Amino acid sequence: MIKSMTGYGKAEMEVNNKKITIEIKSLNSKQIDINTRTPALYREKDIEIRKALSDKLIRGKVDFNIYVENLGEESNSRINEPILKSYYHDLEKISRELGLPVDQSTLQAVMRLPDVVKTEYETLDEQEWENIYANILSALNDIEAFRIKEGLALEADILSNVRSIHTLLREVEPFEKQRIETLKTRFSDNLETLRTNGNVDENRFEQELIFYLEKLDINEEKVRLTNHCEYFYETVALPESSGKKLGFISQEIGREINTIGSKANESNIQRIVVQMKDHLERVKEQLLNVL
Repeated sequence: MIKSMTGYGKAEMEVNNKKITIEIKSLNSKQIDINTRTPALYREKDIEIRKALSDKLIRGKVDFNIYVENLGEESNSRINEPILKSYYHDLEKISRELGLPVDQSTLQAVMRLPDVVKTEYETLDEQEWENIYANILSALNDIEAFRIKEGLALEADILSNVRSIHTLLREVEPFEKQRIETLKTRFSDNLETLRTNGNVDENRFEQELIFYLEKLDINEEKVRLTNHCEYFYETVALPESSGKKLGFISQEIGREINTIGSKANESNIQRIVVQMKDHLERVKEQLLNVL
């Protein structure tokens, strides 16, 4: 099963005259990378939030946000009346001494001075937090569903390209015999041009030819490439998503394709190898977003 690292989840709730919106977004990343933005009231729960995100999402660049909208008439900000009156009387006295008018602008100036407006911080209600945490889990379930849906599209495309590599491998076979005959002819022609006295040790020539052809043999690479493709299918079919493992297998597939290309010495096989590499690049590109 393949899951994408891309996902989006959202949950909304109303509690204690507040509308709380939770948003979680995830993108691809090699490791878990969590960025949280929460109001000061819930800051003490940051570690708990991060643990829930890392346990559920495993990998990815995650942005977590809690937005709070006050639905009541009360505010946490209060005017500190004693401070305000003290400032005002002082400014009023100074203004009169300087012959300046005392009007509405004086009060506006006072409101901007330190400690005139104070914020009363709430204490976190544990029952409220339990409701919020339940909605965080709900948003995480939304992301899970999103990742599975995106994963299905990724899986179809990735498997299509791996199957194409497997199919192209079978297309190499018809050119192998022709490749060997071509190499033998080339060696014989080159030998004729180097012949100096008309005498050639045919046995030695055959031995050298066999040795050289064994070095160019690609049967072992074909078998390994087939096994890697089969292992890729088996890994995709596992219940859990295994993006890193699939990445390692794709590297092994690439290694065998490159070796076949370097040993080919045949234009048709080399064209097939180029097509294999094209499909493999698409696989690697898609695997970057697999969990």
